Amino acid sequence: MTDRELAQQVMQGNHCAFAEIVHRYSGMVFSKALGVMHTEEGAAEVTQQTFVRAYECIDGWRGTELAPWLRAIAVHTALKLLDKERRRRTSSLDELPPHTLDANASVFCGFPAESSYSEAHETRLQQMEAAIATLPEQDQQLLHLHYYEQLKTSDIARLTGLSQSNVLVKLHRIRERIKILMNHE
Repeated sequence: MTDRELAQQVMQGNHCAFAEIVHRYSGMVFSKALGVMHTEEGAAEVTQQTFVRAYECIDGWRGTELAPWLRAIAVHTALKLLDKERRRRTSSLDELPPHTLDANASVFCGFPAESSYSEAHETRLQQMEAAIATLPEQDQQLLHLHYYEQLKTSDIARLTGLSQSNVLVKLHRIRERIKILMNHE
């Protein structure tokens, strides 16, 4: 059966047809998720969420092959999960008593605790964070993958389905947009 025929069967309530879709594509989805999440546990969670989302939205699918659509759902789901984890880690750091961070500043920041603090530098960082927060989620994810996950543009292209040149152009435009936003503050 073709992917289109399987999708039609699923829309008519045939649960066995969806089981066939899961059977055909679970390895590919898990592999894509593992490439983003870097842990089997995270990849398994993303795989499960991907198929739940696909089942809920299959009536909106208009393609001829399910693989690209499922890969896109997997990448989007993985990026959202990574962002959620990053926010959770950040908020848990905010809950630490102030003296804990001061005592571990050299370990936490990667340079000596005596390093000079610059209020101007701190203000600039806050402006940059505020500017990034105004960007669309996809742009924020590209920045996250490139600067925090330190992925190469070729890897980002593979994960997002964009071309490598498109990733480079988008990153350049995002940086320019952040400069403009920061200069207007």
